[in-house]
Amino acid sequence: MNLTEEPEIVTWPETHYVYIEKTGPFKTNAPVAWTEAHKLLPALLEHNKLTAYLSLYEVGPLVYRAGFAIDAPPVDLPAGLTYEQFHGGKFSRFVLTGPYTDLGTATSRVFEIVAEKGIEVREGFNIENYTNDPRVTPAEELVTEILVATK
Repeated sequence: MNLTEEPEIVTWPETHYVYIEKTGPFKTNAPVAWTEAHKLLPALLEHNKLTAYLSLYEVGPLVYRAGFAIDAPPVDLPAGLTYEQFHGGKFSRFVLTGPYTDLGTATSRVFEIVAEKGIEVREGFNIENYTNDPRVTPAEELVTEILVATK
């Protein structure tokens, strides 16, 4: 697994975010949420400009949001998607290069590193920022930023 183990502190900007939310185990709910989100993407793109693919998640309770950053508040938001202006904030960023199938292991390792280094986490959503398109990028070249909400 190709994961950076030294976090970089970054500030995530306010973001217009539309998503599908699921609660419960990520292993089963994340794929379902993404399947539903991707079905709604063509309708979203009819009136909105996509800027990023993002998941936001909390680990207590288990809340997973699969969604898309857009450049402005949504126009004609498709039924089934929810909108919020995500406030962003300070995060510790780790980078995974490789297939999405490594995300569970990588995220577990990230939280081990956070504990080992004594990084103070804050309440709120963590982020997975998928920086390239899996439809055209080979799995071993996919880059995912794993951002942990920090104080």
